[in-house]
Amino acid sequence: MAREHFQNMLRGLEQELVAMGEMVIAAIDRSIRALKNVDKDEAERIIADDALINQRRWDIENQCIQLFATQQPVAGDLREIVSFIDLITNLERMADHAKGIATIVVRHDQKPLLKPLIDIPRMADKAREMIQKSLTAFITQDVEAAAAIIEMDNEVDALYDQIFRELLTYMMEDPKTITRAVYLIWVSHNLERIADRVTNICERIIFMVTGEIQSD
Repeated sequence: MAREHFQNMLRGLEQELVAMGEMVIAAIDRSIRALKNVDKDEAERIIADDALINQRRWDIENQCIQLFATQQPVAGDLREIVSFIDLITNLERMADHAKGIATIVVRHDQKPLLKPLIDIPRMADKAREMIQKSLTAFITQDVEAAAAIIEMDNEVDALYDQIFRELLTYMMEDPKTITRAVYLIWVSHNLERIADRVTNICERIIFMVTGEIQSD
């Protein structure tokens, strides 16, 4: 009976985790739309809504602490609970990066974008895919899927490098574009960091299942 209760509590945490992941993905999607539309009002709402994600993180962490205190987990169960805390921490940091993009939109102050957005939405799409797949890999404890998601980070890095080089060319050819180019570089940097956070999650999944630490 105690074991069944413990497993039910873990399944409840998984549902909370997925809900938090959906909130983070929504924040990323909203921030990119706000950027496309140079929508300062929406960006300010995204910044304000970050508090909801922060609260969800603390709610889940408190439930994990209660599991520690009441169930006294050992071995694999212990790693799983610690992994929950690690995952929600990384998800909360991803939301901070979405908030960072929204902050850039506010600072852009409704000026026209330097160039049409092509690769930045691609980065966002790839980051979203990585988040969704990583949450599934965590729940199913799929080590192979986690390893494959880590490899996807290379695609995001390649897009970031491409964006950086293109915007650097703009700045070199016309110094008047520097401010707007830097804003877009920082947007892409935030997306690149989101993908890095997903990599952290996948490394944690592998450790949770195998007990092995991944080396870079």
